[in-house]
Amino acid sequence: MLRIDLSKLDFVVMSHRHSDHMGGLNYLLSVNPKVKIYAPKENFGVYGFSLPSTFYRKDNSLPPEQRYYDGKPPEIMKFGSAWPNVNFELIEKTTEILPGIHLIFQISDKPTTMELRELSLAIETPEGVVLIVGCSHPGLDKIVDAATKINKRIHMVTGGFHQVVAKDIEIEQIVSALHDTFRVDFVAPSHCTGEPAFTAFKEAFGDHYIYAGLGTSIGLNANTLPIANISNKKMIMDLDELRTYRALLSKSDEKLVLASSEVVR
Repeated sequence: MLRIDLSKLDFVVMSHRHSDHMGGLNYLLSVNPKVKIYAPKENFGVYGFSLPSTFYRKDNSLPPEQRYYDGKPPEIMKFGSAWPNVNFELIEKTTEILPGIHLIFQISDKPTTMELRELSLAIETPEGVVLIVGCSHPGLDKIVDAATKINKRIHMVTGGFHQVVAKDIEIEQIVSALHDTFRVDFVAPSHCTGEPAFTAFKEAFGDHYIYAGLGTSIGLNANTLPIANISNKKMIMDLDELRTYRALLSKSDEKLVLASSEVVR
């Protein structure tokens, strides 16, 4: 357990509408019902929606009782969400929500997820952008390219890279894009990345590859490799422990399997 007090969260980011990415929302709202939740704006989506009433054609010849809103629609038509009265803020373009913290909005054009809206989190650091993706349905290369508009240097990309059913040639192309085109410093793939893609990224990035498994944290420090705690007994390392760990690692020839689900600055 990460032992994070969810009642003290300032805000939450929902990457997209798939159930494996929002299944914990009910529990979160039970302990922090007023927390602001950023989510992608979808057409009549589960997070709610609104439209100006001018979007539909009107026919004044109909009697009022046969017209929408008796012929007097509100200026803005609001449609409910799966979580009524929740503090959603819907995002439909790349937005800086706090100084140095950006939400990147993209729309998928892939056949199986056509028109799916997705948010990725870009955090500015002295070493460059740390980019946290959900499932990368719109395409990881598109998301990383959008992040370079914030800062051309991408320090780390972590999350689901959506290569779980991709062909080898497709995996090679996305690995090349991150390694050669965008020159990403570190990758920490997880979730829907897929086993062949784990292997391909590991081979391409070498010591700059981190397998981001469930339950541990990556600590980021200037000019040092990210180190993730892999102990089953304790799932979080503080910064002092990370410095000690790095010092020991620098004197060792042994290879470590590193895992992460949370980036800590």
